[in-house]
Amino acid sequence: MPAPSSPHRWISTFLEAQAAELGAATNTQLAYGRDLKHFSDWAQHRELDLVDLSRNNIESYLIDCDTEGLARSTRARRLSAIKQIYRFAFEEGWRSDNPAIQIKGPGRAARLPKTLDVIEVDRLLAAAQTTGRTRNDKLRNTCMMELLYATGMRVSELVSLPVSAARGDPHMLLVLGKGGKERMVPLSPSARKAMAVWLKVRDEAEEKRRLATSPFLFPSRGKDGHLTRHWFYLIIKDLAVAGGVSPDKVTPHTLRHAFATHLLANGADLLSIQTLLGHADVATTEIYTHVLDERLTELVLDHHPLARKTSNKPDETSS
Repeated sequence: MPAPSSPHRWISTFLEAQAAELGAATNTQLAYGRDLKHFSDWAQHRELDLVDLSRNNIESYLIDCDTEGLARSTRARRLSAIKQIYRFAFEEGWRSDNPAIQIKGPGRAARLPKTLDVIEVDRLLAAAQTTGRTRNDKLRNTCMMELLYATGMRVSELVSLPVSAARGDPHMLLVLGKGGKERMVPLSPSARKAMAVWLKVRDEAEEKRRLATSPFLFPSRGKDGHLTRHWFYLIIKDLAVAGGVSPDKVTPHTLRHAFATHLLANGADLLSIQTLLGHADVATTEIYTHVLDERLTELVLDHHPLARKTSNKPDETSS
């Protein structure tokens, strides 16, 4: 049969087949429908068509899902829906191949979010100062990393910051978060300095038309007008390599986790951290207490002399 003429028809035809052939439950169909609509919207925003997407396109979408901080279970479910619709498309003759067939899922979800030690964050910040093709690239990378760690912003909030928010050497930034909710986040002295330096060279470059006129602090010639989450995801991996930090541990969201965990370790209260992160429910923020408990336990077991003595003591029952 010929391929449907629109992404909407692709998805609805697939869901109808799932219901008819496999007896898929209503909740399952609704979940698949939501995930595939999100995927379709992502493609359309980039002027791509479901019928033409490649494996690289699908992997780029999954990277964007990761940089949004979506749970592994959510990313795995979305990939499952994508795999199934392309398998269906292949079987129906809509495509001559299945671009998702060899893509591996994110695996089982970790019990606790990954975070970074202070020394690992310091290495990333130092790497940002020396990583980039030009001096301006290095200043921009430094500014972005300083802001991300100083504020705990989501990467989508960081890349879309309006340049107006940086004017006047502010001590706090107004951030537009999920659901259009605004919040104020304080800036550290090093973040303020990095932002002031970047703002100066950014404005100079814009005046010389090396950068397109843009309302964003981190402008780009791309369709969005600002740097993308995907771009920053790739940059932060480069910074990890340059700084001697395992790239597997480092994502934009890991810096957000580090921000919260380090605040908690230094005495900040949960409600304050909840406000800074923009969490709607303090229960979401409470996960960091468990991260801290686990890290403190590891610290004691690894470094306390009594713990080392216990681990080295011969097993008396074997004598």
